[in-house]
Amino acid sequence: MIEVGRSNTLQILRETPQGLRLGTEEHNLLLPRRWVPEQLPDDGWLEVFVFTDSEDRLIATTDRPRAGVGELACMEVVDLTRIGAFVDWGLPKNLLVPFRRQHAPLRLGQKVVVAVSLDEATERVIGSTKLSAHLDRDVSGIEPMQAVRLLVYGFNEIGALVVVDGRYGGLLYKDRIYQRLRIGQELDGTVLKVRDDGRLDITLQRPGREGNSDAERAILRALDEGQGQLDLHDKSPPEAIQRRLGLSKKAFKRALGSLYRARTIDLVDGGIRRV
Repeated sequence: MIEVGRSNTLQILRETPQGLRLGTEEHNLLLPRRWVPEQLPDDGWLEVFVFTDSEDRLIATTDRPRAGVGELACMEVVDLTRIGAFVDWGLPKNLLVPFRRQHAPLRLGQKVVVAVSLDEATERVIGSTKLSAHLDRDVSGIEPMQAVRLLVYGFNEIGALVVVDGRYGGLLYKDRIYQRLRIGQELDGTVLKVRDDGRLDITLQRPGREGNSDAERAILRALDEGQGQLDLHDKSPPEAIQRRLGLSKKAFKRALGSLYRARTIDLVDGGIRRV
């Protein structure tokens, strides 16, 4: 069975002037010539992504969109119409986000995280910025202190909203954010707490020794960029440390102590210098 909005491995049936027919004699579709590989696989099977063209015909491509059905990705709004907004998902035909699927009205040029799904009534692939319905609430397989991958999709008065491992909902509290974040940004994080409501509390700082090593590297990078000098020290305001290094003052002081004990840095008037 051919799955729309997903990758399919289909058998090559025959070549036509338009391209390749893939699938079975009963259910087949066209891979247009512009996507036909120069060298076809010896076993006669080809992995393609299946979507619908402007006339709602099934069509295959060897390109891969930013996200398929059941996946989420950051996309840019490229057109606004009377039926909704269209976003660039990496294929020639842009992806429709209908008005009813928009968490808030979309603006031209806006970057937004979109969940891709299949509209069962029309068999068309559509997008949605109402992500709650697409996030898994079963977080029983997640453990505190687990390393995870994050995708920033929004902000509120508490902090930054993130998709965790492409599947779960998470929150970065603003008092634990020490760098400027943007919609669509991907970064590494650590699970602080698994909540009863199916969401995850996340931190960008790794725990223990690994987190201290990250902070040390941030300080050493800043020293290298400043030709061995850095105008921060243990009495510097937290805001200055956060702005310059993306670290909390606590993490900065802990890493500073480790580097000083290792004789990697010296304390000088108004800052530190690399030995």
